Amino acid sequence: MEFKTWSSPHLPVEIGVNVIMRRVLLALLPGAACMTWLFGWGVPINLLIAGATALGAEALMLTLRGRPVIATLTDGSALLTGALLALALAPLAPWWIAVVGTAFAIVIAKQLYGGLGYNPFNPAMAGYVVLLVSFPLELTLWPAPGNAPDLTTTLAMIFTGAPPGGSSIDALTMATPMDTMRMQLGQGVTLEALGKQPLFGYFAGFGWEWVNLAYLAGGLWLLQTRVIQWQIPVAMLAGMAAMASVFHLVNPEHYATPLFHLFSGAAMLGAFFIATDPVSACTTPLGRIWFGLGVGIITWIIRTWGGYPEGIAFGVLLMNLAAPTIDYYTRPRVFGHGNGAPP
Repeated sequence: MEFKTWSSPHLPVEIGVNVIMRRVLLALLPGAACMTWLFGWGVPINLLIAGATALGAEALMLTLRGRPVIATLTDGSALLTGALLALALAPLAPWWIAVVGTAFAIVIAKQLYGGLGYNPFNPAMAGYVVLLVSFPLELTLWPAPGNAPDLTTTLAMIFTGAPPGGSSIDALTMATPMDTMRMQLGQGVTLEALGKQPLFGYFAGFGWEWVNLAYLAGGLWLLQTRVIQWQIPVAMLAGMAAMASVFHLVNPEHYATPLFHLFSGAAMLGAFFIATDPVSACTTPLGRIWFGLGVGIITWIIRTWGGYPEGIAFGVLLMNLAAPTIDYYTRPRVFGHGNGAPP
């Protein structure tokens, strides 16, 4: 029997950055396909615009910094940033929304900090929050799930800002389940009455249940292939579900069920694909658990009482700030050096 041996001090890297990024992009396909089926052509169009912008911005910054362009572009990190941002955008948002958000993510949030491996914040979420704060109306242009406009109308909406034939934009778009629930609960509408509206499905928003199940399938494949670790997604979903469970038990007519929070909005996309960013998240096993819990709790708080219907981007960025400190105080024990706590 032959055994592989490697000279110290280095071990072989069997899974490089390009392989990891490629697997994450593949794992996004079920969710992206489900969103395209429900929300129409705007989803792949956003992916194309954001992907092209990400590659162009990355190439420009690498050239200005005197770094190798081709080798870095082909690692897939820029393309993944563009894809994550695109999937968070409204399918009928103007084309320049994807361009501005992706350019900010690559240029400001990634390359100005030194590129891949040095960015303290998740680049895609940094770009998304800039868009959300600066252009909130453009991010509300979601079509009704299962009733998306055709390709001609979608192109007109994205590139001209208005549907053809003088139709009203309001006739093509509608509020998401997260936004509708937040607003109507604030107006005193009960959960029982909300559940009877066609916008809501069996246990979450109509259509969004399938989207989150698709991203869950992709995330489980990433866990199975060990591209990501289990601590962050499990802790994030557990933190969100725990907060929702407590408040729903206290007042079931005013606070949504845990299932609604877990299968609405970007819950599964955030848990498996966004919060698990290996650069900006925690790296110690215990630290990942605290990081995920923090993201889940902050997300629930913003969804419930905040000014925005979705809080994953804010939760991830706030916990990115805390990640170095969490890692410092959760360092695993080094054999022969006490309990691993800092001096």
